[in-house]
Amino acid sequence: MSFFDDLPARPERPRQPNPAPPVWASPPSDELPAVVPLGKFFYRSAQMVMAAKSVDVFSTGCRIEVVWSVRRGDESDRGWSRVTDQCLNFGPYRRDSEYGRDGAVRFGVAFPDGRKATIAQLDPGMVGGEVPVTGPVLMPVGGGWGSGNDDEVSGSNRFWLWPLPLGGDTRLVAQWNDLGMREESVLIAGEQLEAAAANVQKYWVTPLPG
Repeated sequence: MSFFDDLPARPERPRQPNPAPPVWASPPSDELPAVVPLGKFFYRSAQMVMAAKSVDVFSTGCRIEVVWSVRRGDESDRGWSRVTDQCLNFGPYRRDSEYGRDGAVRFGVAFPDGRKATIAQLDPGMVGGEVPVTGPVLMPVGGGWGSGNDDEVSGSNRFWLWPLPLGGDTRLVAQWNDLGMREESVLIAGEQLEAAAANVQKYWVTPLPG
């Protein structure tokens, strides 16, 4: 008999529940989005570019991808460090002086019905339910983030927008006064979002057996 033959069987691990995140916080995990290619610049200068790359449309909202690149000009080491920090830190609940400061990078969305959503409107209490969430909500949800060195920093960020803006054109708005980019915007045609919404596909078309 082998040493291992009479060992007791390992007990089954209890199946852990997997609560779904709030609908306003992230895209549905069981949908294949329809992609709307944008490829539109917010801004181009000798030092920086920022562009809206694409929109992934889900049944409940959309995920917007923004790409950017900044070249170092005559900034001091301290000044360049501040620029790279702004580029690489878009924490979802960051409400300190950087987001509130006029010169820092800002993102927002104007809905067809006049409502607005910005990153600065997020509150940590939304997750725990202390703060009621009625929308609209614009939340960073990752992306390619970025990389940088002493001469250039670049990357991408994704933002989850809830609910899906339908019924007209949607305007994406960006501002970065520190680098000379005043308020600039990119328009998404309502027809594009409506057509994409009709082509969202569910992952699972049949229930699991048993």
